[in-house]
Amino acid sequence: MPELRRLADHCTKQEDAANKVERLAGKAAAALWLTPQIGKTFDAVVTGAGPKGTWVRLVPTPVEGRLDGNTQGVDVGDKLRVRLVSTDPRRGFIDFVRAG
Repeated sequence: MPELRRLADHCTKQEDAANKVERLAGKAAAALWLTPQIGKTFDAVVTGAGPKGTWVRLVPTPVEGRLDGNTQGVDVGDKLRVRLVSTDPRRGFIDFVRAG
């Protein structure tokens, strides 16, 4: 039984690592795709708001990024306009600010 438990733990860790790489590849591709659009504005919905930051997803494009700057009063589900300010395809980072 201990051998099976070790094997199961190993498989779980490998799956978690593969999922992490898959997520990073998706974020990197999105950041690369958006790079020529820096400065443009988009419709977005807030998907996360907490101590670690505020996150938005573009509508209808399923691309997510961090909302920088003034995020006071912004809550999950809020719809707003955002402006793309930077991307870092190597790290999969996409940063927006509120537009207007």
